[in-house]
Amino acid sequence: MHEHRLRRQLHNEIHARPFERLPAPCLISHLALRADAAQQAQAHAHLCRLLADHHLPQPAADSSFCSVRIATLQLRWERHGEFLTYTFIRPGLASNAAAWFDANAGDGLPEDWRAQIPGELLCALHVALLPEVAEDAPWPEPDLDAVLDADALVASEVADGQARVYTDLRIHADGHGRFAVVGRELSARRRGRMAQRLLDIETYRLLALLALPVARAIGPQLAGFESELAQIMDAMRAGTGERDRQTLEQLSRLAATVEGLYAQHHARFTAAAAYYDLVERRIQDLHEQPFGGLQTIGQFMDRRLSPAMQTCAHTARRLQALSERISRCSNLLRTRVEVQMQQQNRELLASMNRRQYLQLRLQQTVEGLSVAAITYYASSLVGHLFGAAQPWLHIGPERAQGVSIPFIGLLVWLGLRRAHQMLARVEQG
Repeated sequence: MHEHRLRRQLHNEIHARPFERLPAPCLISHLALRADAAQQAQAHAHLCRLLADHHLPQPAADSSFCSVRIATLQLRWERHGEFLTYTFIRPGLASNAAAWFDANAGDGLPEDWRAQIPGELLCALHVALLPEVAEDAPWPEPDLDAVLDADALVASEVADGQARVYTDLRIHADGHGRFAVVGRELSARRRGRMAQRLLDIETYRLLALLALPVARAIGPQLAGFESELAQIMDAMRAGTGERDRQTLEQLSRLAATVEGLYAQHHARFTAAAAYYDLVERRIQDLHEQPFGGLQTIGQFMDRRLSPAMQTCAHTARRLQALSERISRCSNLLRTRVEVQMQQQNRELLASMNRRQYLQLRLQQTVEGLSVAAITYYASSLVGHLFGAAQPWLHIGPERAQGVSIPFIGLLVWLGLRRAHQMLARVEQG
């Protein structure tokens, strides 16, 4: 059978970004950077230089994922639509809680290479997978005061009660957020899935919040546009023909401004909704349960992130609704102006018809006079002709001229009528 050219690409898409197999204990350092198309191409070349220096195979130019081991360090690189992620995994963890996050898991790579990573840093995280406890052992109480803010502590049991996650969702002095995870004899794959979900939650949360400053910035502008639209509607109700044209010009300028604003920010609001949906899905995948009276990640996001996302969604709906209202108002006003123009055109056509009728009557009068004039001159020629031929014809010129007048007038009138008929046939096609 003939195979579809995209079959294998589509089939392999679900395996494009496999979870890492993580040991316990280990330290994970994660970076997410916003990058445009040019910066993403630079990031790919930047990664290839690192792999070439270590004599490792390089990813294809169109590759969006690469996971490679460099000495004891695992490097995971991903390319997404508008951002890049670098995840560094280093086995082992300091025994002293205060030193868990002193180092970066990517410290084994050249410092100048890390400093030259393209893009704008948006998210930086450390995840410490602590030594696991036995299935029947009580949960330990790690000393978190040295690494997390106790007043902002967020924690929950995840993975169906097989692990506990602690975080304060703050940026610390090293510029990174922090998660501490302790589990009960989890498999390496399950640790990888759980850690990846935690990284995704923070990454997508910050990407979703990129729309919040935009929503706050354009909110006052939308209020001004709505007020201006209300004034335009008032002017439409009390407007005259000349005023309607001025109002239509004002409304057209407002429509252009709002449509430009909509085109500029619509993609950002749409992306924010998609990222927020991913955050909610990743939180659901954690299967959180509260313990110790602490707030869970899902509860924290519902209380802090949801209002921000509702603000963005409301602003997006408000912008779209304003665009639609302006469009309806424009159509209504344009219809009024067109009706007025049609009325003016009808009046103009009626005036032209009256003038044309008067011109026709005048033309008919002139044609009557022209028949008389032509008849007069033609009969005069007949009189002169018979005057010259009188010795031979024995007919007086006055008599000949008087007898010729009816015949000449009839011939002239018939000629004009025939000319009118020919012109009418030409007009009809």
